[in-house]
Amino acid sequence: MKISTRGRYALRVMIDLAEQDINEYIPLKDVALRQGISQKYLESIMTDLSKANLVDGQHGKGGGYKLKKAADKYTVGEILRVTEGDLAPIACLENGATPCVRSADCRTLPMWKKLNDIIRDYFDKISLADIINGEF
Repeated sequence: MKISTRGRYALRVMIDLAEQDINEYIPLKDVALRQGISQKYLESIMTDLSKANLVDGQHGKGGGYKLKKAADKYTVGEILRVTEGDLAPIACLENGATPCVRSADCRTLPMWKKLNDIIRDYFDKISLADIINGEF
């Protein structure tokens, strides 16, 4: 498993929004400037985060984005799954994957399942607030 730039940037944007006034919409151009990320690229990430109901977006004057809930209510895992899809280390463990014909005899499958559990559990225990506070 390798986390893409898209996933890393999504985390950066969510952290940036969490550090702002939660009652105000933050213009995406401001986030882009602070984070040194192309606004165009951030727009596509924000579309995904908005569709997943993680952020609230408002267009026009005074518009921008804000978190829908407190920073301690978001996990790294949920954010990465929105942008990266399944975090499974091998294809046969991805959600909705057709079971491998060798799964009953696969001697490595238990190892991969355990790694998958470790990855999921690790990312699902870290909140945005934990990252902001350096507590993970």
